[in-house]
Amino acid sequence: MGILSLFFGNNKADFKGLVRHGALVVDVRSPEEFASGHIDKSINIPLDKINAKAAFLKACGKPVITCCRSGTRSGMAEGILKVAGIQVYNGGAWDKLRQKIQ
Repeated sequence: MGILSLFFGNNKADFKGLVRHGALVVDVRSPEEFASGHIDKSINIPLDKINAKAAFLKACGKPVITCCRSGTRSGMAEGILKVAGIQVYNGGAWDKLRQKIQ
């Protein structure tokens, strides 16, 4: 994985297929950012809380797609969740991810 895909999203993943098969979309922006617009059915877990919620996400037993404003925070969240043993993909910017999964 290249350094840019680490921070700005993995363009090779089939995000639409992942969502269709039950993947969770986790938006790691602040609650205020999330309230200003987000992907339908996504859940908001701010980056500073993602480590504390890793066990919850793992217990769901579903792949996770992270997103944020630009892809930087979602890349960091992806790394944290991978260490926790979760199948996770960095979806990058939430608005671009929304276009990919529609």
